[in-house]
Amino acid sequence: MAQLNPIIGDLDGNTRKIIETLDIARERRTQIVLFPELTICGYPPEDLVFHESFIDSIEQHLEQIIKASSGLGVFVGLPRRNFDKGEKHLLNSAAVIYDGNLLGFQDKWLLPNYDVFNERRYFSAGYKTRTWEMFGKKIGCVICEDIWQNAGYVTDVRYAEDPIKALVEHEPDLLVNLTASPYQYQKPHIRVKVCRKAAQTLGCPVLLCCQVGADDQIIFDGYSVCVDEKGNLRQLGKGFKEDLMTIDTDAPACPVPFEYCQEKDLFEALKLGVADYCRKSGFSKAIFGLSGGIDSALVAAIAAEALGPENVIGVSMPSPYSSKASVDDAKQLAENLGIELKIIPIENEFKSYNETLSPYFKNMPDDVTEENLQARIRGNILMAFSNKFGHLVLSTGNKSELALGYCTLYGDMAGGLGVIADVKKTTVYDMCRWLNQKKEIIPQNIIDKPPSAELRPNQKDLDSLPEYGIVDAVLQGYVENYQSIKEIAQESEIPLELVMNLVRKIHAAEYKRRQGPPALRITKKSFGVGRQYPIVQGWL
Repeated sequence: MAQLNPIIGDLDGNTRKIIETLDIARERRTQIVLFPELTICGYPPEDLVFHESFIDSIEQHLEQIIKASSGLGVFVGLPRRNFDKGEKHLLNSAAVIYDGNLLGFQDKWLLPNYDVFNERRYFSAGYKTRTWEMFGKKIGCVICEDIWQNAGYVTDVRYAEDPIKALVEHEPDLLVNLTASPYQYQKPHIRVKVCRKAAQTLGCPVLLCCQVGADDQIIFDGYSVCVDEKGNLRQLGKGFKEDLMTIDTDAPACPVPFEYCQEKDLFEALKLGVADYCRKSGFSKAIFGLSGGIDSALVAAIAAEALGPENVIGVSMPSPYSSKASVDDAKQLAENLGIELKIIPIENEFKSYNETLSPYFKNMPDDVTEENLQARIRGNILMAFSNKFGHLVLSTGNKSELALGYCTLYGDMAGGLGVIADVKKTTVYDMCRWLNQKKEIIPQNIIDKPPSAELRPNQKDLDSLPEYGIVDAVLQGYVENYQSIKEIAQESEIPLELVMNLVRKIHAAEYKRRQGPPALRITKKSFGVGRQYPIVQGWL
């Protein structure tokens, strides 16, 4: 199983990686090589598949792979033209190759069209199934979603077919699944359960080969799965890394446990998201505002691990309301991580803006306008460094703040990537405490002090918001679980009017989020890709 990290649209590079893997397979005397879903083009290719020249090139690259397959059986994913029935001109398929010959294609039956998935926009559904004879074995092949219906884990759609049950009469000796299953916090172990159910239904071993890497906002965590005919986990791929797994399906093996730390996995996911976004986009360095608060501290730790501390720059931009403690905390954090810290006070710039606007704001009290000016000055400074030196600006806002609009357009929302924009505030604290288990990385004062934007005298987040535990409970219930306001109030024991007020804020901030940077997705419902709400609406 070749758990690879392709780059979307890099057909030459992806094909080169596939062929190199085939060479390694022959060296290891492997018979069959399994690749993830849509490996040749990378997943998800989105509207690239509407270009005829793109599909033409994929066909040409498939020919290279076929020629390189001498002595091997190969299952490799690609989009291909649909010459049969169906409303779309393309199919999401696995090319089935044996010893230099294309045996045919297995098409994906179940096309997800919910959350981050939009496959019915591009593909027609497959409807034929069979087994493929290789090396004396009958091999069944399904693609990603095709294996989930059988296990009962598909809740967002009701499919009429079950590709796993359709394979029962063919009595396969082995089932292979090509998948690009995205990472989701607290999800990885579910794939093992899905494979176990398929193995029990078919009475044969199951191999599920996952894509790894990050493509824009979507992170793929790997953890490819091998279970035996009884559904026992026999082998597990590495998390968040490429892995070439050699598996002997006939050899006796002891079941292995699936053990993982949720905080560690989440940190590794975000680290991979930053690293791949930079690597695949051509950025070598990242820059962000390092305020001395807990959000930017976590982003700093993630970026330092993802890019190397020598490629990370934090900028402290104290205003008249910034505390000395915050600047000191930023200095200590930068020292702990080994990253560069620039200190650029903005007091003069803020004064200049106020003087410029004073004739127009005459006799009007200071309010959120002056607070946001400070955030926007900081955003301008960060973008100036980005323009001058080509650094990627990382946005440091968390999901709880973005939910309620407790953020400034063109200020702290400025940037090319929202690193923790899908991480709730309470989870931010959990991750920082986890980071400090063996050694203090995040200064304890950053964790202990009350959160504050420091945009006015003695400001605290709790002046404008309820406790983050309450905010996150409503966020979890309303945005991620689609619960009603009454259900949230009852289950969380939060006053109904407070829940209603927070939900109103969530909808009112939609226009802000629409203008923010792409956000790395780690929950089942991110504010980025996969969530679509109108900005102007009259329901709430």
